[in-house]
Amino acid sequence: MEELRFDGKVAIITGAGRGVGRTHALALASRGAKVVVADRGVALDGSGGSNSPATDVVNEIKAAGGEAVACFESVAEEKGAAAMVATALDNYGRLDVLVNNAGINGPELFERHTAEEFRRMSDVHYLGTVYVTMAAWPHLKKAKHGRIVHTVSEGPLGIHEKMTAYGGAKGGVIAFTLTLATEGLRHGIAVNGFAPRIATRMSSPEVLSHVYERPPEVFAANMARFAPELATPAVVYLSHESCTLNGVILVCGGGQVMRMAVMENQGFTSDALTPEKIAANIDKVIDMGTAVNVGVGAGGKATMPGAKAGGGH
Repeated sequence: MEELRFDGKVAIITGAGRGVGRTHALALASRGAKVVVADRGVALDGSGGSNSPATDVVNEIKAAGGEAVACFESVAEEKGAAAMVATALDNYGRLDVLVNNAGINGPELFERHTAEEFRRMSDVHYLGTVYVTMAAWPHLKKAKHGRIVHTVSEGPLGIHEKMTAYGGAKGGVIAFTLTLATEGLRHGIAVNGFAPRIATRMSSPEVLSHVYERPPEVFAANMARFAPELATPAVVYLSHESCTLNGVILVCGGGQVMRMAVMENQGFTSDALTPEKIAANIDKVIDMGTAVNVGVGAGGKATMPGAKAGGGH
């Protein structure tokens, strides 16, 4: 298959100064995209800030012969989101791809979380994704083949303890992704999600040790297997105009890619439903053996106007 190229295209990647955001930026730039590396350079919990992460990635891209510019604003502020889009337009005159990847972490048991921690998670993950998308939307509509990729998580599925604040915020991003996909169709904009399985500072042995209450060395051995570079191919694919997926979430990491979806079964039906009938037929109610995907991406693909096959530019 012909290489998926992004020559002449412009991409904004938030949280691109470190981790998987960095590998997204390097990969898209290596394939011809002009990249806005947006990163506030904050600590894991969202505090502080530094220009170094974004600047370092821009320098790395330029050293490899690519084009990139840094933006040091916060996704959690509307003016910061607008500044990221303005950076793309001022420097490159257009916008084709948006990868909302900025995030923070702070796993803790629910009873130990503060309301402020819930607000901070929502401000960065959910509202941050909304703000940048709102600023970018008119320009992606103009491109008529815009691609949006939201970094989500398997955390909202309830597979980890100590993830109520983080998982709740990411759950909002999942819902935003799936609902916005229904509106993107009319404009040729595909909106999809990406759930990474990666080893970064947000999932370091120390963080995992706290989540699972096991020694850090238990997790250290598998770190190389889940390098961020091994998850980035899914984002490159979802960002390309030839990708016809819309309203789909891909999980990727460790050499594996799969789909994560919202599903519904046929359940149980009665003209005179009672609590007792539900109890008597609860096996039918919860059996997912014949469940089907729901939403605009239920069929796995959506016909995106103007989508090009192969490595089209």
